[in-house]
Amino acid sequence: MTKASVYVTRMIPEDNIEELRKHFAVEVNQEDRALSKEELKEKLKGKHAVISLLTDTIDSEVLDAAGPQLKIVANYAVGFNNFDLAAATERNVILTNTPGVLDESTATLTFTLLLSMARRIPEANKFLRDGKWQGWAPMFFIGLDVDKKTLGVAGLGRIGKNVARKAKGFDMKIIYTDVCRNEEFEKQVGATFVDKETLLKESDFLTLHVPLIPETHHYIGEKELKMMKKTAVLINASRGPVVDEIALVKALQEKEIWGAGLDVFEEEPRIAPGLSDLDNVVIVPHIASATMDTRLKMGAIAVDNIIKVLKGQMPVTCVNPEVLKK
Repeated sequence: MTKASVYVTRMIPEDNIEELRKHFAVEVNQEDRALSKEELKEKLKGKHAVISLLTDTIDSEVLDAAGPQLKIVANYAVGFNNFDLAAATERNVILTNTPGVLDESTATLTFTLLLSMARRIPEANKFLRDGKWQGWAPMFFIGLDVDKKTLGVAGLGRIGKNVARKAKGFDMKIIYTDVCRNEEFEKQVGATFVDKETLLKESDFLTLHVPLIPETHHYIGEKELKMMKKTAVLINASRGPVVDEIALVKALQEKEIWGAGLDVFEEEPRIAPGLSDLDNVVIVPHIASATMDTRLKMGAIAVDNIIKVLKGQMPVTCVNPEVLKK
């Protein structure tokens, strides 16, 4: 009997690939680069399952090119804004993601960006490596205190909660905004629910954890940046387009805020002109979940979903559950 076929659009941990190979015929993109849409359409032809990334747009055109035998596309990510949910549901294709397993690593990276920006670590590191240090001075690389400052959390999902918990170790005051108030969490960490305007005006450090949906596109723009303290730091490890990157560059250039820490960008892998020239921003290339434990867990969920679906069972993390009712 011919094995079902699975295509993996980027290289993921070999342990995950080997588990897939126990059950299916597996092909992996050995070039380890994002495929063009035409390449993706060609590679998916005849495949029964796909492990995709956020860089892979899975829309009606791609689904039709793959063919009616396609049963599941498993995103190797918690986000799934690269999916056309309606198109997949219409074609009876199950879509899944990898929630829960990258909460801690993403929250840790968020706090890494926060601390690095507050204490000007990348700037000081480069200064020393460039041989410019001539000795200690009292006003040398003055940064910001973190302890007892106000942390604003936009979006109190799993990652936002994790960041808030870590902030308690620095005795920070926690304020947050979300579509729903969470009184139980408020009691746990002493957090206070506020509206967006209050969050912007009172936060010393503002960290973003909102999903990318039409309502959160440019959640932070020119107007919002002007409302923030001049000593405030903005951290984004959620999705790039929730921040108007051009407006952020302008705000950083004109010192409207103290600084920013970014793991994600509007048009990855491109970044806004002028951003990399600034000393008051820490930028890293979308590495929030880049720990081996996390990546293995992400792969395990994607693989498990594919095995279950191709064996006629229910997936664990379906993001278009309507298809399961058909």
